[in-house]
Amino acid sequence: MDSTPSPSSSSPFDLVSSALGRYIPRGGAAAAHPADSRDDPAGHQPEHDHPAAGPPEQILGAVNLDRELRVTHRNLEAPVFAGLDAVIGSPFVDLLPQGDVPTVTRRLRQVLDTGEAHVARVQRLRRRDGSELVVSMSILPAAAPQEGLTVSLIAMARRLHLYAAETAIGTSLDIGETAQSLAESLLAWGDVAAVDLDFAVWTGEGVTERAQGRIRLRRAALVPDRAWPEGYVTLGEDLPGDASRLLSQAIRRADAPPSIVLPDRQAIERVLGSPRLVRALVPGDRSAGVACVPLVLEGDPPVVLGVAEVWRRADRPFADSELLDLQELVARTSHHVDLARQHQREHTQVLALQRRLLPRSAGRTVQTASVYRPTTPDSAGVGGDWVNSFPLPDGRTALVVGDVVGHGLGAAATMGQLSMEARALLSAGLAPDEVLEHLDETVTLLDDPESGLAAGYSALGSTCCIAVYDPVSHRLALSSAGHLPPILVSPDGRAAPLPVHPHPGLGAEFALREPFGVHTFVAPPGSLLALYTDGLVEDPAVPIDEGIGRLAAAVSAVHPWDTLQQAARRVVSEVMPTRQRDDVTLLLARMIGYRKGDTATWRLPARDDAAARARALVAALLRQWRTREGTRDSVLLLVSELVTNAVRFAGGPITVRLIRAGPGLLCEVGDTGNGRPRLGRGGLLDDGGRGLHVVHRLTSRWGVRWTDTGKVVWAEVVR
Repeated sequence: MDSTPSPSSSSPFDLVSSALGRYIPRGGAAAAHPADSRDDPAGHQPEHDHPAAGPPEQILGAVNLDRELRVTHRNLEAPVFAGLDAVIGSPFVDLLPQGDVPTVTRRLRQVLDTGEAHVARVQRLRRRDGSELVVSMSILPAAAPQEGLTVSLIAMARRLHLYAAETAIGTSLDIGETAQSLAESLLAWGDVAAVDLDFAVWTGEGVTERAQGRIRLRRAALVPDRAWPEGYVTLGEDLPGDASRLLSQAIRRADAPPSIVLPDRQAIERVLGSPRLVRALVPGDRSAGVACVPLVLEGDPPVVLGVAEVWRRADRPFADSELLDLQELVARTSHHVDLARQHQREHTQVLALQRRLLPRSAGRTVQTASVYRPTTPDSAGVGGDWVNSFPLPDGRTALVVGDVVGHGLGAAATMGQLSMEARALLSAGLAPDEVLEHLDETVTLLDDPESGLAAGYSALGSTCCIAVYDPVSHRLALSSAGHLPPILVSPDGRAAPLPVHPHPGLGAEFALREPFGVHTFVAPPGSLLALYTDGLVEDPAVPIDEGIGRLAAAVSAVHPWDTLQQAARRVVSEVMPTRQRDDVTLLLARMIGYRKGDTATWRLPARDDAAARARALVAALLRQWRTREGTRDSVLLLVSELVTNAVRFAGGPITVRLIRAGPGLLCEVGDTGNGRPRLGRGGLLDDGGRGLHVVHRLTSRWGVRWTDTGKVVWAEVVR
């Protein structure tokens, strides 16, 4: 020992030191080089061969620290600790990689302050030659009356390291983190470790057997973290094409891809054959030997995911036992890499679907902005939150928000189906409550074990809220299925949740089902509507009503001339819980509507002269709007046919509405009938259906929507 034992025979340092005799053979290397040798007062020991090359593994050591975290005693006589400069009086953190210093210092201080031991932390230590040693480090408080700490170090035996490495690598489904964990584990066998993955694996694409020479490798992990030579391939960069081709040809030349060992610099330069490739692949002058181990998925034929590389100095050649250990570790963890690839693929697919469902444009009468934040960036994520806004063919605008139960592809598939179904039904003229009835039935059908989208996945209890904005009447028609109430901000800045009757979520049991209601609210131009999912306002620390109130206050602070997208981000940042537990989605919609001079509405009795009166009223308005003659004739004929059909087949008071919308004119004729106009196969001379054929030929599109009192037939004419 390098110091006299402490007076307390039961101190942790003495207990650990007394155990060393069971691990260090009497008269062995440790006895030949005592730590307190007078020839070397700093305690430096000569370099030894890599521990894997020696016979028995000697793995236990101890270091005592004072309250300033400086070394006061040490027992690192086992050969495995050769090269650790634990100099008496030096800071213990000098043994640590730079990036680990803050964390380990915090742990050491914590044990000093609390007296509670910190046990079995997997830690890397730096040798004086720049290589690293992986140990299991425990921090123990010194026994009274002594002060300070005892740090016990157990060098990771090969078999123990294999187990610990495999356990660590399997903890993440992120492809980059998985590759990084593998590289850090491989560092126990060398000075530098790198993992290069097939580009298809990196991006999560399907992996298939390719022709030789077509593989493209990307550096997915590289340790340790240091300054690399100019031209060397670092994290995130693609390997040169020649290097990828050489590696792929080498590891694909047999049914069982082999490991490759190049023992020295001469062999490496001979194989690579180019100074540029040497600069790109060899991490410095001292690293002269490399073992390349392919990451392989077993199969017929086997599929190569990439290659792991471990670099060493030439004076430490790889032993056969070490190559077997390397191959075993890489073989054990290849399936983790493939799982991460599959997760990356699923994550990419779901994100693509999620982004596809985000609103792009809500038309000219509504401005929209949305924010979506998944629970975690690498969540398998990405849950079932979705929002959509789109103009309806009749000039109104639909705003939809939904929250599908669960995460992953099952939730994503349900989310996509419900979103597209809602859009199709709303575009077909159905009211929001009727659309929710269809979605409710869809969710029930998807839960069927035989016809459901995904085995074991259920979307029962998903929520949805649909709002339809009429830019002429400036009214919102809104229906909700179990969703939190939207927030409406009036032009004067007052904000409050809309009083929407609560309703069970989609797919509720039959006994719990109630008719979906339609709530109508006035939304003058300048009003702001906020649709959101529960992840934005739910916080276990506060009541849900308080979360909704905070959101209302944040939305009310949005100024009329604020950029809506920036305002949406600001609202989310202000309101989102500190600890995000669920996906967060927000849709802001600013109502604009049509200018008063761009619309006109008339109510006419259902009499034989209704068509003539409608033509006269519309003709006067079109002259006022200075509509060109060809368009005016088409609109007059269109209005005449629609009003005539309403009088003939429907009855009741007739409403005629004309809207000047951008490059088109929108004509609407409402009546009290409930029959659906259909375009038959007859020609223009046939008595039945002649009016609809005229409508069809004159317009760019036309359709029907249903109201509480009947229906509205609308048609658009390009000006």
